[in-house]
Amino acid sequence: MSTSSRACPSCPGTNIKPVRGRPICHYSPLTRPVIPLSKVFLSENPSHRCLHATVTSICTDSVTLSRAFPEHGLSSPVVRYDYLIYALGSVLPAPLDLWRTDPASKLPLYHGTKPQGIAWMKQHQEIVKDSQSVVVVGGGALGIQFATDIATIYPEKKVTLLHSRKRLLPRFDEAMHDETMKVLETITNLDVILNERLDLSSLDASTSKACIGARTVRTLPGREIAADLVLMCTGQTPNTRFLADLDPTTVDPATCLARVLRTMQLCRAPPEAAAEAETTEDTTPYPHIFVIGDAVDAFGAIAAGHNAYYQGEVAARNVLRLINRASHEKVPEQVPEPLEQYTPGPPAIKVSLGLDTAVFQSQGVVGRREGGAREDLGAALMWPALGYAVAEGEEWMFE
Repeated sequence: MSTSSRACPSCPGTNIKPVRGRPICHYSPLTRPVIPLSKVFLSENPSHRCLHATVTSICTDSVTLSRAFPEHGLSSPVVRYDYLIYALGSVLPAPLDLWRTDPASKLPLYHGTKPQGIAWMKQHQEIVKDSQSVVVVGGGALGIQFATDIATIYPEKKVTLLHSRKRLLPRFDEAMHDETMKVLETITNLDVILNERLDLSSLDASTSKACIGARTVRTLPGREIAADLVLMCTGQTPNTRFLADLDPTTVDPATCLARVLRTMQLCRAPPEAAAEAETTEDTTPYPHIFVIGDAVDAFGAIAAGHNAYYQGEVAARNVLRLINRASHEKVPEQVPEPLEQYTPGPPAIKVSLGLDTAVFQSQGVVGRREGGAREDLGAALMWPALGYAVAEGEEWMFE
């Protein structure tokens, strides 16, 4: 069983997901990138269920949801499991986090439905449109994409990209920084400030309201920047609170990332006296719980969709191997198939720089692509992966 703590009870079959390819600060219609999950199992097997609710707690053998599903024979909100894949990702800082919109800001509140998510994104598009000066804090992929999208869509606006390090995209090859800067330097209404950190005393970043509205922010060296809108793209917080509630030793307090074996099975930190001892499949108390994606410390893997995909593949195959082991326990002579281990691939990413340019790193190669970009982000390519047959002219599917 895989759970999502953010599903949508009032809009069957829909889960709001940010599109990794580009921040949605301009794109319309917004219905296309939001894909229903009603066919996610790629099967009509009635034993497969897609439940749309909010997870409220996790135990070693059950998940408690925000509602029961009597229509599926589940009269209690407590759903028992034999195996669990925890894929709850991470959350963005305000004002980019849909789930923590400040009620005092009078912005649309989001409770997991497609209409609410679209309303939230449309309102934030209007906020960007109405802001004459925008400061984007953070020179990772998201910050760069926000800054370049806004600057190229609205050439009359003043956009500042503020980054605390000497180079952009610091987890990738230095050539990625060089290629990115070559493009950014051609965008006349975009200023890039490197090696200066935002002085948070000039901005209360604890609420979304504090990031919207005319103000002057400062960097620690004292540089002042006018801003009608501040977008904090300073990293995401792993959504591991359910695991921490289950067993605090399974989550690294410094990073909030879940600890796992290379089999993607949840594990505890070794006792201090046995710090050199390696936890194994046989010694972890949670061999039936797997963690993947942005919520996990995956041995140096960068938090990215393609890495989460391969981690999910490893976890799923290992669940099947554990099921097979259990079914053959009465056959002593049969040697169980060992569980697969996850090894991260080399860093890889594609970062859009405005609407028609991108830089990429793949298999050690860094380059730039011009032209050929699609405004709809190629959203239709993902529909078949979730069980929908998308043919030419079937635009009704996206309405």
